[in-house]
Amino acid sequence: MEKWGVWAPRMLALLRIMAALLFMEHGLMKLFHFPAAQPGAPDPLPMMLMIAALIEVIGGALLVLGLFTRPVAFVCAGEMAVAYFMAHAPQSFWPAINGGDAAILFCFVFLYLAAAGGGAWGIDATRSKPAANEP
Repeated sequence: MEKWGVWAPRMLALLRIMAALLFMEHGLMKLFHFPAAQPGAPDPLPMMLMIAALIEVIGGALLVLGLFTRPVAFVCAGEMAVAYFMAHAPQSFWPAINGGDAAILFCFVFLYLAAAGGGAWGIDATRSKPAANEP
């Protein structure tokens, strides 16, 4: 393995953890107004935003742990695609103007995690390793 190759699974895990923590923050802001209320989110939340917030909090927590990374990341990517096309794209074609650049980035990071897995540090990584006494 090349010199930097040993770091790839660790950096993938860091990407998963940091993206998941940031993703969770959006759900926590919607549900619990922590660390502050989500700007522009109505109170009480309509059912669609409540479902989105639950996906963000529960999906984010599972991704932080690295548990069921591939299917959870796929669901989270789908949520971000829906969020972009429902909430952001109608405002403007340009993501920097319509405020959807984070949704696009989350979507593609989660699609990558769905394809690549969660990296070195996570429950999935420990579950997939054969036991020491197995061939």
